[in-house]
Amino acid sequence: VIFIYTFLLCFTNCFFFKVSCSTSEFRLEGDYLLGGLFALHEIDSSRVMSNLNQIMKFAVEEINNSTTLLPNVSLGYEIFDHCSNTRNFHSVLNFISKNGSIRPKEKLNNYQSKVIALTGPYGSSRTITVAPLITMDLIPMVNYGATSYVLSDKLQYPSFVRTNPSNKDLIEMIIHIIRWFGWNWVAFLGSQDDYSTDGLKLFNKYINNTGICLAYQEGLSLNANYSLTVKKIDKLNINVIVIFALKEYARKIIKAAIANNIQDKVWIASHSWAMNQQLPREPGIRKIGTIIGIAERLLSLPGFNEYVYSKAKGTADAGHNVRAKSEVQNKSEKCNQDCDYCSLMTAEDIINESPTHSFAIYSAIYTIAHALHKVLQCDLNKCSKNTIVKPYMLLEQIKKLNFSLNGQQVKYDENYDPIIHYAVVLWRTHVNPPQFEIVGTYDKLPEITLTINKTRMTWHNNGSVPFSNCSFECKAGYSRQPEGFHSCCFTCKKCPRNSYVDFSRDPYTCFPCAESEWSDEGSTTCKTRSVVYPQFTEIPSIIVMISAAWLIILLFAVFCVFAYNYDTPVVKSAGGSMCFLMLASLILSSVSVFFFFGKPTSVFCLLRNAIFTFFFTVCISCLTVRSFQIVCVFKMAAQFPKVYSLWVKHNGQWLFIAFSSFVHLISCVIWMTVNPVKLIADSWTFNDQIMLICEMGNTITLTIVLFISWFLGFLCLLFSYMGRDLPKNYNEAKSITFSLILYYLTWIAYFTAYLSIKSKYIVILNAVAQISSINGILFSYFIPKSYIIIFKPQKNTPTYFQTSIQNYTQTISRS
Repeated sequence: VIFIYTFLLCFTNCFFFKVSCSTSEFRLEGDYLLGGLFALHEIDSSRVMSNLNQIMKFAVEEINNSTTLLPNVSLGYEIFDHCSNTRNFHSVLNFISKNGSIRPKEKLNNYQSKVIALTGPYGSSRTITVAPLITMDLIPMVNYGATSYVLSDKLQYPSFVRTNPSNKDLIEMIIHIIRWFGWNWVAFLGSQDDYSTDGLKLFNKYINNTGICLAYQEGLSLNANYSLTVKKIDKLNINVIVIFALKEYARKIIKAAIANNIQDKVWIASHSWAMNQQLPREPGIRKIGTIIGIAERLLSLPGFNEYVYSKAKGTADAGHNVRAKSEVQNKSEKCNQDCDYCSLMTAEDIINESPTHSFAIYSAIYTIAHALHKVLQCDLNKCSKNTIVKPYMLLEQIKKLNFSLNGQQVKYDENYDPIIHYAVVLWRTHVNPPQFEIVGTYDKLPEITLTINKTRMTWHNNGSVPFSNCSFECKAGYSRQPEGFHSCCFTCKKCPRNSYVDFSRDPYTCFPCAESEWSDEGSTTCKTRSVVYPQFTEIPSIIVMISAAWLIILLFAVFCVFAYNYDTPVVKSAGGSMCFLMLASLILSSVSVFFFFGKPTSVFCLLRNAIFTFFFTVCISCLTVRSFQIVCVFKMAAQFPKVYSLWVKHNGQWLFIAFSSFVHLISCVIWMTVNPVKLIADSWTFNDQIMLICEMGNTITLTIVLFISWFLGFLCLLFSYMGRDLPKNYNEAKSITFSLILYYLTWIAYFTAYLSIKSKYIVILNAVAQISSINGILFSYFIPKSYIIIFKPQKNTPTYFQTSIQNYTQTISRS
């Protein structure tokens, strides 16, 4: 293995490079050596790389002149031209070697590379190619221009550190900008390299659950049909285009947009070309719309301009420039260690170049210096030179660093990614020369914060924020109905009654309100329903309860009057002891009225009708027997003496009452046990109310219960009608007929209202029906007799009743 590495080092030295590292332009001696990788040979990148090259030298010189950072220690550097992905190994192997040899299996404590750390190269693909060679020995690779998120994986790249943001941070920032302006219909264009591929992958990942739809995406090669791409985007009505690509691809996209008259778009520039100095000067660029970029906060480097002027070469040697241009034309794209293009640049060219990576390379050198400061245990006066510095020692300190550089905080997370502080830059192409204006900021600490000054944003339409949505946003109370493949494309549908749409939860669903809530059509929230039932404090409830109370008092009073006058003819003709059963049943029936008020319960639902139904039926059975007995005495005793004898002998009236009451009791028990009456919350009748009502229970069992009661009433009416011509004192036809007709009419009215009207007052009507039924019997049957007992005692004598019977007998005999 050692032989292979040594062979590679020698092979690359011999065949790929003509190295002249001794030149002071690429090498500086020092106590500790830093490595630098820059693509100096590329014509397109020569200005940028010269700028970064100069910033590295400037930072090293500034640190060496500092009396506090590394007081008695000097830094040196060795800069190599990064040729290509495949012709890059010479410089890397040179950096990690010691005296021209490499021992990859050596322990970290024993291993000492040529450099203690290095910076570069620019670009994700180039970095991914060489990073494994450097990071396997934990040599800090403090990079200024590789953003691929793959490099944050510390298992694969344990010593990779970057001072520029990762693609993850850049994509998150772009997504925040898109969401800030409310756009959701966007295109994403990139190139076919690690930088763009990684960015597209992250963009697709992080737009999930953001409401953003990627309407078009493409990875372009340099030979792609850029005109076709921009036409496709324009045809899809996409007005926001993210160009996450290197500057050479971005230039082709922008030129294609200008050439094809693509107008009024918003172009979001990734940091690789956001501060490009040439593109804003392209003729016709104003027509394509608004360009927004993300970049460093354009921090100035104090003293850098003076440094560049002092180091500038060839500005006064015009003949040298002409000669250099001729050589450049012959050496295009050749890999050499002489910066042929550097001599063509003036100090102004370097200073005015894009500052996109300026602070990144500057902070990279200072990061290494601060880590070395910690390793050497430096104080304000000196550093401990007795410490043997190993590359991995610097790596341990880098993660702990937190220092300020030109007012900017430099700090790294667990993946050695920086805590970014970026800017949103607006291209002002309508002025000459074009300008870059910071219109917003993006900070990751203490939390992710995007701030954009809307008053400084000037849009291409000189008005409001451009529209880039597949569909217009739905009005409040309307849910989205998906239309097509993308979730951003939809129609709007008004949410029906008792439902609502919550855009923060799910804009595509009308959620049903809870049973205790309600809403109108097109609602965004539900309102709490009011729970209604007849309360004790309501006027109708008070009136009914007072009526029931007076009714009970009156029944008790009649009971007492009848008990006191028990042996009188009026009481005996009314039924004697049977009257007390009737009065007691009516009193107990009246008690059920009080279960209709207050918050209902299952027990109250059972008692309110069961008590009344049973005891009122007992009373009706007594009336039926009483009517039958009178008819028997006056009309059937003579015709059927034996039957009448048996009836009297075996107390037929009580047997009938007991039998009918028992049958009715059984039917009531079945009614209350088979699908019993229960409490329900009626939430469907009214939108804003929940009515607590009692179901009637099983229809069949209820019908049986009502049939028994109503059938007994019918028999009572029949017997009363048969005795309509009996003596006046025994003739109950009118009173019984009146009370039972009132009973029937009252309950028919109640059931009609129950089936046709939905209101909490239906319950009160039920109670009124019970009171009315009881009053019918009380005032038609008992009150007239009480009146005679109290106010006409002369009619409550045996003589009066005997005279009445004799008159009836004489009338019958005459007929």
